[in-house]
Amino acid sequence: MSEKFNVEEIFAEDVFTLGKMKEYLPKKVFAEVKNVMENGGELSLATADVVANAMKDWAEEKGATHYTHWFQPLTGVTAEKHDAFVTHPDSEGKMITEFSGKELIKGEPDASSFPSGGLRATFEARGYTAWDITSPAFIKEDATGAILCIPTAFCSYTGEALDKKTPLLRSMEAVSEQALRIVRLFGNTEATKVTASVGPEQEYFLVDRQKYLQRKDLIYAGRTLFGAPAPKGQEMDDHYFGVIRERVGAYMKDLNKELWKLGVTAKTQHNEVAPGQHELAPIYETANIAVDHNQLVMETMKKVAVRHGMACLLHEKPFAGVNGSGKHDNWSLTTDNGVNLLDPGETPNENIQFLLVLACIMKAVDTHADLLRQSASDVGNDHRLGANEAPPAIISMFLGDQLEDVVKQLIETGEAKNCREGGKLETGVSTLPDLTKDATDRNRTSPFAFTGNKFEFRMVGSADSIASPNTTLNAIVAEAFCEAADVLEKADDFDMAVHDLIKEYMTKHQRIIFNGNGYSDEWVAEAERRGLPNIKSMVEAVETLTTDKAVKLFEKFHIFTKAELEAREEVLYETYAKTINIEALTMIDMASKQIIPAVVKYTKTLADTVNAVKEAGADTSVQAALLADTSKYLAEAKAALTKLTEETTKAAAIECIKTQAFAYKDNVKTAMDELRAPVDALEMIVDKEAWPMPSYGDLIFEV
Repeated sequence: MSEKFNVEEIFAEDVFTLGKMKEYLPKKVFAEVKNVMENGGELSLATADVVANAMKDWAEEKGATHYTHWFQPLTGVTAEKHDAFVTHPDSEGKMITEFSGKELIKGEPDASSFPSGGLRATFEARGYTAWDITSPAFIKEDATGAILCIPTAFCSYTGEALDKKTPLLRSMEAVSEQALRIVRLFGNTEATKVTASVGPEQEYFLVDRQKYLQRKDLIYAGRTLFGAPAPKGQEMDDHYFGVIRERVGAYMKDLNKELWKLGVTAKTQHNEVAPGQHELAPIYETANIAVDHNQLVMETMKKVAVRHGMACLLHEKPFAGVNGSGKHDNWSLTTDNGVNLLDPGETPNENIQFLLVLACIMKAVDTHADLLRQSASDVGNDHRLGANEAPPAIISMFLGDQLEDVVKQLIETGEAKNCREGGKLETGVSTLPDLTKDATDRNRTSPFAFTGNKFEFRMVGSADSIASPNTTLNAIVAEAFCEAADVLEKADDFDMAVHDLIKEYMTKHQRIIFNGNGYSDEWVAEAERRGLPNIKSMVEAVETLTTDKAVKLFEKFHIFTKAELEAREEVLYETYAKTINIEALTMIDMASKQIIPAVVKYTKTLADTVNAVKEAGADTSVQAALLADTSKYLAEAKAALTKLTEETTKAAAIECIKTQAFAYKDNVKTAMDELRAPVDALEMIVDKEAWPMPSYGDLIFEV
C-alpha cells in the first residue's frame, strides 16, 4: 500500500522556523531575533549564545550530531564542512555537547580552495562564513546522519564577496530602499521595506541509473556528447502534461515529501515537452530563501533519484534533438503591507504607480539588456538559448495586448483613456461554464514576459543558480527607481512630473517591447534594426560585467566592487574553459577507448561476413556496402579525433584565460561537433549489440 502522510504535519518539520524559535527561545531573545530579521542589525553575543544553544537542542532532538555553515561559493553548487557538537569530556569523562553564538555567527572555511578570480591567492587561505539570519536553519539527513545546516554568506579575509548569496542580499536591500522611495511618493507611509519575491520553475530529466553509469559523458559532463536520435522524439506532443509513469510518480511523491519537510513549498509537478523530462514549481518566496530552496531542490532531486534507481539530469541540454531544460524565474516586488508593485489592477491605465513601475522596468531592461543576458549565461545554456525551445539570446519584454495598448496610448497621446477587457470565452457546450478570459495571451518565446502580476525571466538555465539573475534584476530596477525618485522628489507638481516621466521612459525605451514570435528570423533582423544586443554565447557575455556602465551600477548600490566584478569575469572565463576541456577530454576518451575499438571489431565481423558469403557464391553487395559505409565513417571519426586532440592540447596551453575561453568556443567546440557527426552516423548503422553504450531511446523512453 502507498505510504500516507499529512502534508500539514510534516511541512517544515526539519526547519528551525520562526514558530520553533518562539517555542525554544525566551520572549525577549525571540523579539530581538525577529527585529534583526525584519529590520537588520546585529545580535548581541549573549543573545547569539542563547539562540545557538536553542538551535542545538532542537537539532539534537531531531537526531543531529553535527552542524555546518551551508554556503554557495562561485562553483554554482553548495558547500559544507561538518563539525560535531562535542567538546572536551568533563573530569568524569562524560561528553558534553555545546554550540556557541560565536560558532553560529561565524565560520572559517579555506577561501583559497574555492574560485575567487584572483581575490585570494593559494597562500591566502582565510575566509569567513557569516550567518544569514533571514534564511532559516534546517536539518539535512543522509548517509552521514542528521546535520544542522546554517545558511551563510561567504567572504574573503579582506571583505570581498566570494559567493552568490552576499551580492543577492546587497541587491535586495538596494531595490527595497529605492522602491520605498517610489511608494512613499504615492502616499504609502506604512511600508517599511519592499521585498523581491521569486518563484523558480525547475525542469529536469530522469534516466535509469544503470544506463546512466554506462555513459561516461553523462557521468563527467552531465550531457550526452554522442548520440543518434531515437526513432521517436517529442514530435507527437504526447509527453507534455501526459500521464506520469508509475516509477516517475513514486519518485515525485518521495521528492515532494523530502522538500516539504525542508520547508520548500513544492506545488506543481508535470511531464514536460521532451520524453523523460519533467518540472517542479514552488510557491513564491523571498528572493534569498527562494535561492536557498532552489539549491536544496536540485540537491534533493539528485539524492531521491538514486533511491529510485534513477539519475536526475539538470544539464540544460542533456540530449540533442529534443527540448532542453530551463528554469523560469518569476520575479515581483511586494511591500511589507501587502502591495504588489507589479499588480496592474482592474484598470492599469489609471494605476499611475503601476505605470511608473512598469516604465522604470522598461528602462532598466533596455539599458542593461546585456547584463540581464549575462546573468542567465552558463556553458550548458549556450546549447539551448536561441533554439526553438527556449527564448532567444536577444533580450526583449512581452507585455501582452492590454498593456502594450496602454503603453502605445501613453506614448502617442500622453494619456491612456481606456484599456482592453478580457471578455468571455464561450465553450459552446451547454454543460460547461463560459470562462472569464485574461486581458492578454501569453508568449512562451519571450525571455522577459509580464504574466499578470510578475515578470517571468525565462532564460535561466536549469542547472544554474538563480542568485545571479535575481541580483542583476534587483540592481537594474533599483537604479531605475532611484533615477525616477531623484526627479519626482524635487518636482513642484508631482502629478504632472510623474505623467511626463512615464511618457519619457516609455517613449525612449519602447524598442525593448516585442509581443511577436521570438523564434523567428524576422525578429533577429528587427532586433538588430532596433539596436538591441544579440549576445550569442556565454563567453561573449562575460565582458558585460566590467563595462564602465556595469561597474557604475553595481558600485553605486554597493552590490559589487570593481574588484569583485573583475574576479567574477575571470571565474566565468575559467569555468567555460574548464567545462569544455572536460567535455573534449571525455569525447576523446570515449572515442578512443570505447567507440572506435567497438567499430573496428564490428568491421572485422562485416569483413568476415563478406568473405564467407563470397565463398558461398552469394551476392555480397549489401554486406560490402555496409562495410564501406562503416569504414568511411570510421576513417572520418579517427581524423576528427586526431583534430580534437590537437585543438584541445593547443587550447589548454594558452595562458590568457579570456583568449583560452574563446579558443575552446571557436576551435575545440567546432572539433567536438566534427567528431560527433561521424560517430552518430556510425551508431545508426552498427549492430546495437556491438555499440558500447545505451542509446537515446534506451535513456529517455525506458524509465
